Amino acid sequence: MEVIQVQQGAYTISTDREKLDIDLIYDFLSNDSYWAKGIPLQKVQRSVQHSLCFGVYHHQQQVGFARVTTDYTTFAWIGDVFIVPAHRKQGLSKWLVQTILAHPDLQGLRRWLLATADAHQLYAQYGFTPLPQPERFMQIHNPYI
Repeated sequence: MEVIQVQQGAYTISTDREKLDIDLIYDFLSNDSYWAKGIPLQKVQRSVQHSLCFGVYHHQQQVGFARVTTDYTTFAWIGDVFIVPAHRKQGLSKWLVQTILAHPDLQGLRRWLLATADAHQLYAQYGFTPLPQPERFMQIHNPYI
């Protein structure tokens, strides 16, 4: 798959997995996120390995991340989205979502999903809405494995 890279001032978003700072991603997810607190490093490494990842960089230092789990044909799940606190309030999360949705390999999908506790307004700007029939969706949730 072709690496996508976009620039905006001193910031870059790249899908180059080789550039990712796994320690930064692990630290944020394990310690600072509400959705993956305590996740083992091996789980983070494996999730990155099996996802389309988007790193956000200030110069060469990673300051944000998101990943997409997808079949590239009908479905995509956006997860693990974050910008480190020192780089928030600059429109980076908006730019990150725009970049994800514009990725050439993710066009024409039938369904996009994500879960959020606190960023509904961000995602609503890009067409995300609450599930119209949440009773149709089911899950197995094992947060402590």
